[in-house]
Amino acid sequence: MSCGDALIDFVPTRNAEGREAVMPAVGGSCLNVAIGMARLGAPTVFVGGISTDLFGRMIADHAAASNVELSFATRSDHQTTLAFVRIVAGESHYAFYDAETATRNWTYRRGSIPFDKVEVLHVGSTTLVNDQGAAETKALIADARASSTISFDPNCRPNLVKDKPAYLARMAEFGGHADLIKMSDVDFAYLFGEEPYAQRASALLGQGTSLVVITRGNNGAMAWHAKAGHVEVTAPKVEVADTIGAGDSFQAALLFALHKQGRLARQQLKDIGADELRRALSFAANCAGLTCTRPGADPPWSHEITWSW
Repeated sequence: MSCGDALIDFVPTRNAEGREAVMPAVGGSCLNVAIGMARLGAPTVFVGGISTDLFGRMIADHAAASNVELSFATRSDHQTTLAFVRIVAGESHYAFYDAETATRNWTYRRGSIPFDKVEVLHVGSTTLVNDQGAAETKALIADARASSTISFDPNCRPNLVKDKPAYLARMAEFGGHADLIKMSDVDFAYLFGEEPYAQRASALLGQGTSLVVITRGNNGAMAWHAKAGHVEVTAPKVEVADTIGAGDSFQAALLFALHKQGRLARQQLKDIGADELRRALSFAANCAGLTCTRPGADPPWSHEITWSW
């Protein structure tokens, strides 16, 4: 299960005359994670706000086509969040239009989801920037925590943050509830500055997190685990179209790989070995690499990835 943002990215492209243009594509970090898991073959539910407007129908159709269950999503006539993307030095930069949107107005009904049937709950990204989204997500985690593994990716969007100290405190609070934390090197720098990766990972493991992962683009990924230790994997060499959705694809594939290995439940995640973790991280890196070869957030389907478990 993935809870959070669902939106429309306007992805940079060029028209027939070679002028700059944009192309609408379904996105949103938490929806992308749901899409990625479902396409790989895991039964997946998305929780969040989806509009009934034109763009909301695009989102719902895209989710359905990727086999994502929307029975716990909230449909409303609030408009869809829009994000315009520019690529600067290989990094995606976003301008968000997110006032009074369906995502912003999502509310969680306590006790409405049978979490005893949910193996993992993933949260993060723009939903946690605003007070209401953060409060509703906290209530969701409170219901899920007893039986579901909690996965967290802050996926920071600094241009939405108005009060950085308060935001940092909020991200620390969500991290304190997470069994698995994944962040990019860019997120890490925003949250922790120049602190060494291993030092922060040790602190997070010490507070009860089982697995900490940092993705570093074409430099691969690093992970720390109390039992399995420190594990690194390389990134595949690919022809990059853009990096939109690559981190979400990595997250989805990592959760899927842990699920296939029988290591996604809380205690099983605590007991994972180094070889199992390396295989899961490599699978995730390969899925992220494939996503980079095509424009927009377009995670791979199971038939596009070969892997031996």
